Amino acid sequence: MISVGAGISLAMTDVAETITIGALRQAQGDKVVVNRMGFGGMRLCGPGIWGWPEDRENALRVLRRAVELGVNFIDTADSYGPEVNEEQIAQALYPYPDGLVIATKGGLTRGGPGKWERDGRPERLKKCCEASLRRLKLDRIDIYQLHAPDEKYPLEDMIGALVELRDEGKIRFIGVSNFALEQVQRAREMTEIVSVQNPYNYAERRDNDDVLDYCEREGLAFLPYFPLGAGDISDNADLEAVAKKHDATVFQIALAWLLHRSKATLPIPGTQSLQHLEENVAAARITFDKDDLTRLALR
Repeated sequence: MISVGAGISLAMTDVAETITIGALRQAQGDKVVVNRMGFGGMRLCGPGIWGWPEDRENALRVLRRAVELGVNFIDTADSYGPEVNEEQIAQALYPYPDGLVIATKGGLTRGGPGKWERDGRPERLKKCCEASLRRLKLDRIDIYQLHAPDEKYPLEDMIGALVELRDEGKIRFIGVSNFALEQVQRAREMTEIVSVQNPYNYAERRDNDDVLDYCEREGLAFLPYFPLGAGDISDNADLEAVAKKHDATVFQIALAWLLHRSKATLPIPGTQSLQHLEENVAAARITFDKDDLTRLALR
């Protein structure tokens, strides 16, 4: 056992209950089962999510430590760096351990630090996937996500490109990101969608409550990005009160809240800090009593 955070114990590989992704409504079918505390790789890049961080070896240590702690779902994108984060994952973890699921995304371009633009051209999405396969040293990507819808192109064409990639055996499952509820529903009319990745955290969630509730009803995984609000949740009286009661940090309580909010959630907190990584993973062991649930507006 190791002690993580303020008084919370965590056994190695004892991360959280699991979530099944893919074919959730079928008795049999292709699916993956992962622990419900994942890791988002974006923060391992340099400032502005651009280039390598100053301490390259630390980024690799964080990835290896995440897997040691039992994290078996890692989220990345070709635009993180760009390309850098996928290279980090392969450098740190290849050959990959059994059961590790890597989800990546395509559909954004980078003009510099902090600059993001959408480019959903179907032919480009196919090239992006091919490049991600090479960087990650994979024959097939478990979950490939459209990073964001691009209003310049029909959604049918963008999703269609991912269907072609799946039919060619280059991706296993299709996910979407930054999709409104109506867009998720439209995409599911075209093909099977297994996951939705949208911004969601304790402080900022109302815009995506409907998407999360839909995912829970329909058996889709919901990947809340910015699960800690980019650190903006530290000044919250309710989180602070519950954190004090559990001898935890407000960030651990915010992550535990996401796990309790819905069985569909698969949080993917990211960090460059080994200490924060261990604290994040430990949050999966926090359980709330009735008073906690009432205070945090959970039932």
